[in-house]
Amino acid sequence: MERQSVSSSNLASIGYDAENEILEVEFNHGGVYQYFDVPEDVYQELMDAPSHGVYFSANIRNDYQCEKQ
Repeated sequence: MERQSVSSSNLASIGYDAENEILEVEFNHGGVYQYFDVPEDVYQELMDAPSHGVYFSANIRNDYQCEKQ
């Protein structure tokens, strides 16, 4: 999955697979996680948010099942 670099103190890059609703997040500490069943509108809101890290923590981190890659 191709990820796009983002300007964030916590997140390095974000990718999204719309067909399978998988959000992939690379953290600045180096870990890459995939979050499952994430609707495309949530991905768009994350990318449009003034702070990617704040939106991620409030709306994704604890709301979707994830797996470390």
